[in-house]
Amino acid sequence: MWRAGRSTRRAQPALSDSPRRGAPLFIVAPAAIGLAFLVLPLVALLVRAPWSGLPELLSDSQVLTALRLSLECATAATIVSLILGVPLAWVLARLRFPGLGLVRALVTLPLVLPPVVGGLALLLAFGRNGIFGRYLDDWFGITLPFTTAGVIVAETFVAMPFLVITVEGALRSADLGLEEAATTLGASRFTVFRRITLPLVGPSLLAGAVLCWARALGEFGATITFAGNFPGTTQTMPLAVYNALETDPEAAVALSLVLLVVAVAILAALRDRWLRGGWGP
Repeated sequence: MWRAGRSTRRAQPALSDSPRRGAPLFIVAPAAIGLAFLVLPLVALLVRAPWSGLPELLSDSQVLTALRLSLECATAATIVSLILGVPLAWVLARLRFPGLGLVRALVTLPLVLPPVVGGLALLLAFGRNGIFGRYLDDWFGITLPFTTAGVIVAETFVAMPFLVITVEGALRSADLGLEEAATTLGASRFTVFRRITLPLVGPSLLAGAVLCWARALGEFGATITFAGNFPGTTQTMPLAVYNALETDPEAAVALSLVLLVVAVAILAALRDRWLRGGWGP
């Protein structure tokens, strides 16, 4: 009996160590194929890049204008998304009212809506003959389509849901005890929101803002449909890549490299601690 018990105790470490012997082939093989599928296009972009002529291509005034416009519009869209999206995320996370599920679905709809369809919807809503745009034009003289402001509107429409769902998730998992304690001590609701709620969801807010900015920077379909493709006014970097692809493929590759560098910088910004704060447990 003693020998049997000893042999049983010796077998237990072997069982606990078994998962460390390696992943099974039926998992590793698809994982390797998936990784190659995602990485190979980027490798091809780097291999085919016109490195010798890259400085000349990127010093072109039209390219610099498109880059500046992209950065400015993406930043403006992110600011608008923060102003409107954070309160919207708070409403979705903290309030209970009839139709909440429908409202949440409508907020996330731009995530799955084809960008061109989104641009068409914006045109029908805010165009000169749109259901709201006609009043903006008649009453205030504001015209959004085919303007720089139209680019910001299009980018905000497709990018703000990323911020909303990220902040909403953080608000739903945040500890309400601190907010209740501050309210009990006499703090106003605005003070609680500014001094307690926002710091609690700070990492998520930052992660959502970065995702929102990245999505706005890469927006193409809604922008070209609602704002057009006019150099210096509405032609952002993705639109410049599209134009260059038809006339100068090397220039298109060079412009794509710029966007790739920006994407890598975003990935570096979204470190693990921000990702954990943004999506929670």
